[in-house]
Order: sequence, then C-alpha cells, then structure tokens
Amino acid sequence: MPSTSISKFDYDPNTRVLSVWFVASGKHYEFLDVPVEAFAAFQSAFAKGRYFNNHIRNNYAFRPAQGKAGSSSGG
Repeated sequence: MPSTSISKFDYDPNTRVLSVWFVASGKHYEFLDVPVEAFAAFQSAFAKGRYFNNHIRNNYAFRPAQGKAGSSSGG
C-alpha cells in the first residue's frame, strides 16, 4: 500500500543505512545501523508510516541527508 507520509525509502545492507524520504516535509533522513531484518519488516509492512513510527523512528540514530544524491534509484 502506498504511504501518505513516506514517499520512498532505500536500504544499503553493506552500511546498514535506511534512507527515508518524507512526503510532507520533502526531507530525506538516514537511519543508522538498521538490521536487515528491520528493513525487511518495514518493506513488507502494510502501513509503512505506522511501522516507521512504531519501530524505526525512535529506535535508531539518524541524520539529515541533505545534499546527498541517491545512488541506487532515480526520481
């Protein structure tokens, strides 16, 4: 199901960084040291925004990713 709060997301298993782009703000954040299992659960969640709020948002360190271009997919 498409999310109304998350426009897209990407995961790098080598660095364990989950990148998330938000619809409302247009901002892009990187969540650090996210296990592949957490990404897989997020990816398969029916309600991405709800899963993100309950399992990602306050559980992993994050940083703004302003000025960084996505390497794996274009807009």
